[in-house]
Amino acid sequence: MPSKRRSSKRPYAADHVPLDVDRATGGRRSESAADGEWVVQRIRSSDKTYVCPACRQEVTPGTAHVVAWRTDGLGGPGAGLDGRRHWHNSCWQRRANLH
Repeated sequence: MPSKRRSSKRPYAADHVPLDVDRATGGRRSESAADGEWVVQRIRSSDKTYVCPACRQEVTPGTAHVVAWRTDGLGGPGAGLDGRRHWHNSCWQRRANLH
């Protein structure tokens, strides 16, 4: 038998809160560019140091950056996930000019 108590999570008179798609998807989105199809995820910070594939400089711990991998490469999306790389935000935005 269900409880007769009303839920306190969202009162009946309260407005509906719209879904935050970025939060629900973990910040991942698909991007299509001249250099292929990518899955891109924004990272606020990390505990490790990575090397940016564009500038070959370190992406230091605590730095907001982008993790990206190709979905249209040889071997399919699974192979692209294994080849994901950590990019500086600015390097990711100007990557089209690097090739």
